[in-house]
Amino acid sequence: MADPLLFNPRTYDPTHFDPETRRLLRATVDWFEARGKRRLIEDYRTRAWLADFLEFAAGERLFATFLTPASEAGTDRDKRWDTARIAALNEIFGFYGLDYWYAWQVTVLGLGPVWQSDNAAARARAAELLDQGEVFAFGLSEKAHGADIYSTDMLLEPDGAGGFRARGSKYYIGNGNAAGLVSVFGRRTDVEGPDGYVFFAADSRHPAYDVVKNVVDSSKYVSEFRLEDYPVGAEDVLHTGRAAFDAALNTVNVGKFNLCTASIGICEHAMYEAVTHARNRILYGRPVTAFPHVRRELADAYVRLVGMKLFSDRAVDYFRSAGPDDRRYLLFNPMTKMKVTTEGEKVIDLLWDVIAAKGFEKDTYFAQAAVEIRGLPKLEGTVHVNLALILKFMRNHLLNPAEYAPVPTRLDAADDVFLFQQGPARGLGSVRFHDWRPAFDAYAHLPNVARFREQAEALCEFVTTAAPDEEQSRDLDLLLAVGQLFALVVHGQLILEQAGLTSPDEDVLDELFAVLVRDFSAHAVELHGKDSATAQQQRWALDAVRRSVVDDARSARVWKRVEALSGAYEMTP
Repeated sequence: MADPLLFNPRTYDPTHFDPETRRLLRATVDWFEARGKRRLIEDYRTRAWLADFLEFAAGERLFATFLTPASEAGTDRDKRWDTARIAALNEIFGFYGLDYWYAWQVTVLGLGPVWQSDNAAARARAAELLDQGEVFAFGLSEKAHGADIYSTDMLLEPDGAGGFRARGSKYYIGNGNAAGLVSVFGRRTDVEGPDGYVFFAADSRHPAYDVVKNVVDSSKYVSEFRLEDYPVGAEDVLHTGRAAFDAALNTVNVGKFNLCTASIGICEHAMYEAVTHARNRILYGRPVTAFPHVRRELADAYVRLVGMKLFSDRAVDYFRSAGPDDRRYLLFNPMTKMKVTTEGEKVIDLLWDVIAAKGFEKDTYFAQAAVEIRGLPKLEGTVHVNLALILKFMRNHLLNPAEYAPVPTRLDAADDVFLFQQGPARGLGSVRFHDWRPAFDAYAHLPNVARFREQAEALCEFVTTAAPDEEQSRDLDLLLAVGQLFALVVHGQLILEQAGLTSPDEDVLDELFAVLVRDFSAHAVELHGKDSATAQQQRWALDAVRRSVVDDARSARVWKRVEALSGAYEMTP
């Protein structure tokens, strides 16, 4: 029997979407299954470019349907930018291989500055290129500066005819070898400061566009490219001045969200392989899964994965319901990027501890999952960058709730217009949130939810009575430990909100919160050990440590769910 909480290609039928979305998602699954596992692994091992995948996507108009906003869709009513179905496709791509997801992801990023632009001609050109099956690229980072957009060395010199000549290089640019349109960030040579920023559209096939190399050893073509006197006409300019800066950050806001569901897909495929192997591996006359430590590791991996899914599904609703007066997504977005992807690493580590040497074998999906899962926390900002961002919201979220209308489940076939109308990328400290406590109140009868609630309330006390002072606020090492504690509270909140909407098995929820209680305790001990922690903070940290509520019968029931994953899915050979 398929587990209703996990994606399984054998039983997948997304009836909650409209007919064309449902058809395209199922067609994508069928395409991968028809190719088979041997071809999937061989292409990964040989670093083959994804030509056949892009041909399939072009033939189905997959990217065009999912990534064209309704404003550019003409008479095609199936085209829209719909975060719910984009998340579903991310999960599928991650399930079969991050290389496929990456070509899609950097197309999302490349389109961000275009769909935010007032340049109607550039928007129309992008829509046409999508219809033709082209991919896109996001030319932001540079070898010397990374994604430090204050320091760009891509220079645009006025040509005297209303346009520019661009020169400079970009580094770590996915799809830079094949993109029909590359959104490139640079600065004018004749204008100082932020007013000189420019986002413009370039074509990777132009003679003045030189692809230097693929900077990674992978099917992902992560390019270094150089522009030499590249002509930039008025029709190519997407944004100028501060708007170009905002477009860069707001594009990352949109694209960052995709990393969480890709991580989920990777973990799901790896879990099927790992549980099936462990259940059928006999050691000392017993299945590997008969050993208590193995059961604990596999159960922990399973409930962490369920938590990743519940959190991400609920975050979709806040993304889709966002607007000028509701910017809560600005917290939940770095949470999906940082927390969900690092949970994915923990899931893979737990599974790998069980299957051991099997995880290295070249005929497994797991071997690539163990490598690729590491990349997601490091794309679109590191864990440290996103934790620092999350901290900006901590006081308002924990202590200063505001009233909002309830946000429903958002699976409706609507265009998420606001994502390309986010406005200035500032004012994060003024964002308000709804009260986090009601989500916990609804599940107060579960012992580990109640235990975790104690820890969350203790964090509120910490912020009120023992928060870092001005000097400590410059100690990022200490602040990141605090950020991990806060991230756990937000993680738990959205998990419980989604549980209230979907009613998953309460045994699984309580087992998940047993894990989160342990996590909170571990981060509290970490804070206690920081060099700059005050005596008061050290006392608070140890007082916040809790033991999870043990229930052998509950754990046994959850284990039965995990054990049932053995043989539930194996990819077509």
